[in-house]
Amino acid sequence: MATATSKTDSLAERAYVAIRRLIVTLDLEPGSVINERELVERLAIGRTPVREALRRLAQEGLVEVYPRRGMFVTDVDVRRLAQLSEVRAVLEPEAARLAAERLADTGRAELEELVRELDADELDEQALMALDERIHRAVYRWARNDLLEATLEQYYVLALRIWTIALDRRHELHDAVQEHHALLEAIRDGDGERAAATMRAHVEDFEQAMRRVLLTV
Repeated sequence: MATATSKTDSLAERAYVAIRRLIVTLDLEPGSVINERELVERLAIGRTPVREALRRLAQEGLVEVYPRRGMFVTDVDVRRLAQLSEVRAVLEPEAARLAAERLADTGRAELEELVRELDADELDEQALMALDERIHRAVYRWARNDLLEATLEQYYVLALRIWTIALDRRHELHDAVQEHHALLEAIRDGDGERAAATMRAHVEDFEQAMRRVLLTV
């Protein structure tokens, strides 16, 4: 039987995922005031789990809290793209290397399904972004290092917000996502060094693609 604490934790996780999605997709616009009551009503989740979710998002840099002024969605600062890429270029290749070395049988079925989805003829902008997110999060899990996974989750979400600005530039997004073919093949083959090199190149290509897009926005 679930305890009251476990139920609250589960609701807080649901609220966290939902609010983070609203922020990443710019449904909650950068710089906008966060209305706690509206979120409670919108998500149909109690005030306590919503507050816990907002506290967690503040720790991750997606929400800012100002005494006597309230809570705000942080601005999307494209100038942070280079900093994010520097961090991801170090950590993501290591996650890919570990994933190649530690991929379990259960992960292989998921990997093959992701490859099939990459081969789909037509994916719209939202589908491309969702697939990229699923691939990255899968690699983090396959690495089987909870601390590394949690850290990369945080930085990936920050990068994803910048990517959302460029959603109408489908060609750039399509090319970036298709780069995952080589990554997944290296992980499937158990080649850690190739997986790391491929992931590093992907992160660097992503930064360059976003720079090209953002310079013309």
